[in-house]
Amino acid sequence: MSKQFLILASGNAGKLKEFNQLLAPLGLDVRPQADFGVGDVPETGLTFVENALIKARAASQASGLPALADDSGLEVDALDGAPGIYSARYGGEPKSDERNNAKLLEALSHYAEGQRSGRYWCVLVYLRHPEDPVPIIVQRSWEGEILTGPRGEGGFGYDPLFWLPDQGTTVAELPAERKNRLSHRGRALQALVETLQVAHG
Repeated sequence: MSKQFLILASGNAGKLKEFNQLLAPLGLDVRPQADFGVGDVPETGLTFVENALIKARAASQASGLPALADDSGLEVDALDGAPGIYSARYGGEPKSDERNNAKLLEALSHYAEGQRSGRYWCVLVYLRHPEDPVPIIVQRSWEGEILTGPRGEGGFGYDPLFWLPDQGTTVAELPAERKNRLSHRGRALQALVETLQVAHG
C-alpha cells in the first residue's frame, strides 16, 4: 500500500504520535504542519468546531495537501465548561501542562469528590483542499472526573488528573493502545475513518 501524506494542523508531538498509530493501517502518513513551514494560526473561533476549521484550512492552504485538524479540550461542569476551548493555554503562555493542571486543581479546590465531573471533547475536521465546501466533521466526548492530584506517567495534558470510573484508572495510567481505543480522540478518529471509507467507496 502506497503512503499518502496528510498534514496534521498541530505541533503537538503527543497528538502526532496518536494520529499516526491510528491512521497508519489506512496507508496514511501523518506529518506535522511544521514539516511544511506552517506555524500556529490564531484560534479566533468560539467553539472547538470553528477553531478546528481555521487550523485545517490554514494547513491545507500552505501545504497543498489534505489536512486534518483537531480541536480538543476539557469541559468541567463545576466550572461552567471551563477550561473549554482555552484548555491548552489555561495556565497562560507559553503553554504548559504543569501550569494548566495546577490552575485546574486550584479552581476545583473547594469541590469534593462527586462534584468534579467533566469530559474531554475532540472535534476533528478533515479538508480535502482549502476550499472544500463539505469538510468532514466528527466529534466525540469521554466522560470522567477530576482527581485532587495527578496519577500516572503516560498521556499528556490533563490525563494525570482525568479519572475514568468505569476503568478504575486515570488516562495517564492507561496503556497507549487502550487509550487510543477508548479516548475521545480515538473514537472520533474511528468515526472519521469510517466516513472516509464510505466517501471513497
